[in-house]
Amino acid sequence: MRFYHPHSRFYCGIDLHSRFMYICIMDKDHKIYVHKKVRNQDIELFLFLLKPYMHDLVIACESSYAWYWLADLCYDNNIEFILGHAFYMKAVHGAKVKNDRIDSQKIALLALSGMFPLGYSYPRGKRAVRDLLRRRLYLAQQRADFFCHIQLMNNQINNPVLGRITKSNYKKKNLLGLFPDPHMKKSISSNLSLIEHYDPVIRDLEIYILEHTRSLYRESLNILQSIHGIGDIISLTILYEIDTIDRFKRVQDFVSYCRLIRCTHQSAGKSCLGSNKKIGNPYLKRAFSEAAVFTAKFNPNIKKYLEKLISRKGKPKAYGILSRKLGQAVFFMLKNKTVFNEKRFLTH
Repeated sequence: MRFYHPHSRFYCGIDLHSRFMYICIMDKDHKIYVHKKVRNQDIELFLFLLKPYMHDLVIACESSYAWYWLADLCYDNNIEFILGHAFYMKAVHGAKVKNDRIDSQKIALLALSGMFPLGYSYPRGKRAVRDLLRRRLYLAQQRADFFCHIQLMNNQINNPVLGRITKSNYKKKNLLGLFPDPHMKKSISSNLSLIEHYDPVIRDLEIYILEHTRSLYRESLNILQSIHGIGDIISLTILYEIDTIDRFKRVQDFVSYCRLIRCTHQSAGKSCLGSNKKIGNPYLKRAFSEAAVFTAKFNPNIKKYLEKLISRKGKPKAYGILSRKLGQAVFFMLKNKTVFNEKRFLTH
């Protein structure tokens, strides 16, 4: 976990909400100058309150869904902005008494004391495309849920196994004819109607994303797609979620951020695997998990390697190991600007 190193005279802690924010400005001697609730739309009032301290001010805010505009406002006015990692800011959430006034003061104190856990303030120019990729992933996941429901209904009446249903083969399986009950047919029909509606929407999003991004990341896309089985969408998801690989000093930091490894907890000479599985980026976890499936499907050597892992470790753990190795490979490929080395991947 990275912490902010204080170096300024004034610190502004902001407890940000959708309609208002509570701000607390204090100096390095813990003297409070402003402690006030401000509406988010009152930008002029907010800047007026900050103006006497702008020459040496740091604004600290906890990561939430509404921080984009605040980060952009600080950038436009040459104010240093730091974003707090929401999970690690336990000093705010763990208090016995909690309200917006107390929270804003504690955020300022965390920044002042050097105990402010840093999140990543994603740059403004790439946010919209990254969020569009995330929206596409959400829609694809919903479509997959409809397929899953069809499989569940098929198992309920003990029909023959359908096999894998995908967006390319579901029309060939005559799914409605497999269910004699009219009510079950209606349920299956509603799922199929939604799937047919989602297909063009998702495809349109993919075409739009590729038209506006492929030329920006041509070199990096060529590097990632040297891994047989990784396509445009997975590559772009990885690149936009990373932003820049220079964020990560070590490969361990990168695979941990991608949720590809579990941390260990040590105390009194004893160690155990940590339970904090959800710290990190879920979209990178999903991208590398899909990459492991497609790489094993289209690369015979990696498929053979995966089968050996499955025989020793079991299927879930084997795919986890493969996705972790792909994450490590991608880190060094982007860091050194080199293509995928299959021999090195399989022997290390």
